[in-house]
Amino acid sequence: MLGGRVLGRLVAAVVLLGQTAVLHAHADTMEAALLRAYQNNPQLNAQRASVRATDEAVPQALAGYRPKAAMALSGGGQFIDQLSHTVGGKKIEQGDQGPHAAALTVTQTLYNGNQTANKTRAAESQVLGAREGLRLMEQSVLLAAATIYMDYLRDAAILEVQRSNVKVLELTLNQTRQRYSAGLVTPTDVAQSQAQLAAGQSQEQAAESTLTTTRANFRRIIGNEPSNLQAASPVDRYLPTTVRGATQIALRENPNVTAATYGIDVSFLTVKINEGALYPTLTVQATVSKVWQQTITQINQFTAATSAQLTVPIYQGGAEYSLIRQSKETLEQQRLTMEQIRDQARADLVTAWGQLVASKAQVSAAQSQVEASELAYLGTTKEAQVGQRTVIDILNAQQTLVNARVALVTAQHDRVVASYAVLNAMGRLSPQLLRLSTQTYDPSVHYQQVRDNWAGTRTPDGR
Repeated sequence: MLGGRVLGRLVAAVVLLGQTAVLHAHADTMEAALLRAYQNNPQLNAQRASVRATDEAVPQALAGYRPKAAMALSGGGQFIDQLSHTVGGKKIEQGDQGPHAAALTVTQTLYNGNQTANKTRAAESQVLGAREGLRLMEQSVLLAAATIYMDYLRDAAILEVQRSNVKVLELTLNQTRQRYSAGLVTPTDVAQSQAQLAAGQSQEQAAESTLTTTRANFRRIIGNEPSNLQAASPVDRYLPTTVRGATQIALRENPNVTAATYGIDVSFLTVKINEGALYPTLTVQATVSKVWQQTITQINQFTAATSAQLTVPIYQGGAEYSLIRQSKETLEQQRLTMEQIRDQARADLVTAWGQLVASKAQVSAAQSQVEASELAYLGTTKEAQVGQRTVIDILNAQQTLVNARVALVTAQHDRVVASYAVLNAMGRLSPQLLRLSTQTYDPSVHYQQVRDNWAGTRTPDGR
């Protein structure tokens, strides 16, 4: 049977999740992985572009306050042969002329039922809601990055456990064959060792396949191949002490909740915009025009005019009333949806908190299980040497030890991921709170750059 010294070396070779830190100058850390995901994740960058597009709704709404100008130019040619009667005779006028005209018209809306003001406020609420959507995406990406980081550590540790298990089973099979040659065991013992080794090799291959898949997902989410990953710790230091405190924070700061609040504002202002269609519209207009060679006798003409127009809607088929009723129902729907979102945020927080509490207990239990399984395995091998245990007892003890180590690896993984999940449910999983060494993306910068632009087709970054 395996001696204590050989077993000790094999046990020391097993890499548990909490012992995977590689003391290397270029070892990767959880913080560095989160930083790369925050800066380079394509899904997050696409959401940032979506927010920038939403920013343009505000200058579009503000355009209702600004004047509109249009110029019309015309030109042509015509031949005139005209006979006119005058006192004492006839007068013949004949000639070619090319009438040309230019006109500039400027129109300014003075009042339209406050539709422009309400459209501007609605656009601003849409921008704020889009920013909350961006914050939600940031949290989702950071949580996915933390999860895949821990997934890789877990799967790499499980692969090492399975490889060490195969080494132990190979030594067990060799020693069993030697004892069979000496007539100390039966062919059944050899067959049992062979079967257990084959099962161990199968588990090793499955673990390797799982790690390959995790490596691909790591590259997709974080942006690079995993290498020399250090162990990561939970982020409990950023969490409140009670689930009640965490729930109160979630109901205030969860981006789903805050985005729904802005959605209610947009729906309320949509009602006001539709009601504005029932109010009069007052506009003023100024026009200057110049005409050349309009007739043979009239060489040119210059005209300047101003006018005011008041339009009072009386009845337009009833569509405007239907829009008002429809928007009121949409507003009520948004309010009811808000309650649903708050309930979901509360449930998500409580669920994540429960998983965190359970994971703490699971880590403690798994550590005790590993320690007991190691003692049981050592005791079984020593008892087998004096004939008190059989080969199958050793194999069973070894498998129990492997299962315990896998359970510990999984529990340590779940412990860290659960702490990040609670932060996410609270709405506080952000680069600022995690103190990532990067300049955070500020969506208000682009908003201020485009808000008061009157003209221009280039984006602030020069496109």
